[in-house]
Amino acid sequence: MSSPSKRREMDLMKLMMSDYKVEMINDGMQEFYVLFYGPKESPYHGGVWKVRVELPDAYPYKSPSIGFVNKIYHPNVDEMSGSVCLDVINQTWSPMFDLVNVFEVFLPQLLLYPNPSDPLNGEAAALMMRDRPTYEQRVKEYCEKYAKKEDIGVTPEEKSSDEEMSEDEYDSGDEQVVGKADP
Repeated sequence: MSSPSKRREMDLMKLMMSDYKVEMINDGMQEFYVLFYGPKESPYHGGVWKVRVELPDAYPYKSPSIGFVNKIYHPNVDEMSGSVCLDVINQTWSPMFDLVNVFEVFLPQLLLYPNPSDPLNGEAAALMMRDRPTYEQRVKEYCEKYAKKEDIGVTPEEKSSDEEMSEDEYDSGDEQVVGKADP
């Protein structure tokens, strides 16, 4: 790649082509929001978060800044600021990684396998270690309260390309057969 700005452009386009809803914050390509869905087989399933991404001038040599905009209950996410404590983003970032890695691997792994021994949310970490079922119930309550599409400014009618229409939505009932059937 000839320059960090070209790499930034390429990574952003790759993210958009991967069916993520991306909303630019300003005219540049350095700040944007991405809709992120909680992974299946986790207490976060069914939740949707608006994640703010800031790319430094030195990206991809320097890691992006990642933060949840709407609240999430997680040991490694600061409840007030939404900042994320994730080694691969904060300490071990490599230019081999890209934005798709962040949303398809790193954040799902963070939600599937929280690390309560390195918390940003001490209460969530303590509850997770002390009483896992109550912790998971609290996660689900936060998802219900703060992580619905309407909570992040997306109307429920807006469908992402990977969501299928229900049979009721598909069959509008206003089609009529015109003419006679062939014998």
